[in-house]
Amino acid sequence: MILKKIFIVNFKNIHSRSFEFEEKINCFVGENGIGKTNILDAIYYLSFAKSYFNPIAIQNIKHGEAFFMIEGEYQINGRTEVVVSSLKKGQKKVLKRNGKIYEKFSDHIGELPLVIISPADRDLVIEGSDTRRKFIDGVISQQDKNYLKDVIAYNKVLSQRNALLKYFAANRTFDALNLDVYNTKLIELGTRIFETRNTFLNKFTPIFNEKYRVVSGEKESVGLVYKSQLEELDMETLLAQSLEKDKVLQYTTAGIHKDDLSFEIGDYPIKKFGSQGQQKSFLIALKLAQFEFIKKQSKVTPILLLDDIFDKLDEHRVTHLIDLVKGNDFSQIFITDTHASRTEDVIKKSNQPYKIFNLS
Repeated sequence: MILKKIFIVNFKNIHSRSFEFEEKINCFVGENGIGKTNILDAIYYLSFAKSYFNPIAIQNIKHGEAFFMIEGEYQINGRTEVVVSSLKKGQKKVLKRNGKIYEKFSDHIGELPLVIISPADRDLVIEGSDTRRKFIDGVISQQDKNYLKDVIAYNKVLSQRNALLKYFAANRTFDALNLDVYNTKLIELGTRIFETRNTFLNKFTPIFNEKYRVVSGEKESVGLVYKSQLEELDMETLLAQSLEKDKVLQYTTAGIHKDDLSFEIGDYPIKKFGSQGQQKSFLIALKLAQFEFIKKQSKVTPILLLDDIFDKLDEHRVTHLIDLVKGNDFSQIFITDTHASRTEDVIKKSNQPYKIFNLS
């Protein structure tokens, strides 16, 4: 799968730009604030119908404009595919493939597999459990549409159960039968999601450990530890035990929506005990493991986006990263950097065809 062309209109700070890409490595270079990361985000948008950096869709429209549009032309298995994502103020976002509008954006997820490595990934370390759950769900969903449907359905039922709990509190009433309808569905979906996450991490963790060893060049042990209330009790028991608490707080306090993924180095949280270099290596290894896992499961090599990566890593880690992309394991790569000469010096070492776009 190759992205051949992209046309961007009124997306973030981009008024109108079009690019034709090299099949291997493409680099966007220029000063900070020129829009390099926004081009990567536009590529990301074509795969996921949302921004990696700003989930509020309307805020991705260029200031003073009424709409944005991103069009990408792909080469997939010898055929040309055109994907268009657009949003007009006051209307719903539209996603089209070869002129046909998607009724559900979730049907598109996984069709154009993609992995991004960005300084923003640090949120996975410093932010709350919700960020790490989204990472797990994002990796699995790119190659398992049934899992994505389960997560969407679970979140919908969860919202409905929470609304019912608020209704009970506001009206000083309680209807166990009504609540049980939502409990039954949460139990079914939550149990299935928990089992899928467990299976995923059993496969994913060894891949991650190997990537960390290569990226860091160090020998310390690292780990991904899945933490879930369902490891101790089943979903039905959890809901029953938390009922009184839920009624008081007016939301569901137990379930797989409380799961977390602990990032550890030497059996300690990397957030507290890992150096900045170790944290960077950890996150890059995590994303490269995501890349390899998706490639193995989907049989399609994802597009790889490297945002400002050379500016944030020391020479040792950059060298290891380039060593990883020298082979045929990677397909098309997009890179942003502030220094054209540095970028060219680095990518020449990959011995792969490349194209550099100087932005101004």
